[in-house]
Amino acid sequence: MAALSIKHSATSIWERWNGWTPETGFGDPGMNSFAHYSFGAVYQWMVENIGGIRNDAPAYKKIVIAPTPGGKLTNADVRYDSIRGRIESAWKKSGGKLTLNVTIPANTAATVLVPAKSADAITESGKPLAKAPGVKFLRMEGDRAVLEVEAGNYKFETRAE
Repeated sequence: MAALSIKHSATSIWERWNGWTPETGFGDPGMNSFAHYSFGAVYQWMVENIGGIRNDAPAYKKIVIAPTPGGKLTNADVRYDSIRGRIESAWKKSGGKLTLNVTIPANTAATVLVPAKSADAITESGKPLAKAPGVKFLRMEGDRAVLEVEAGNYKFETRAE
């Protein structure tokens, strides 16, 4: 039944699998939400852990992007529409390389944690971090480079471990 909601272009979790069917139409209006929170915690976990998008100040004035590539996942593309605009974190592991594309909305800033052995191993749009506009290397935290970035679009690349 879950596939039915997807087949009919649902963009949310329905409270009841049979909230609408081709045979009977809409279900009981007393309990038939088409925007049920049911699995909202799972969505939040995916946004915050797989995509690494987290709020770091009220109303997303500051953002943290700290994805956790690994396991059997080879890529993820996560978007969150905050009050300040769309935040994106998309990563892909391929051919021994990790690519992390990040979008930070206007009038905000972000801390981005890039999995890497060192800051020298990372490029942004093909440039070393030291020459990348809007990017400042802060420090290494274990196997992640901690960067401060201004609003904008970034493409970080490093070796995939």
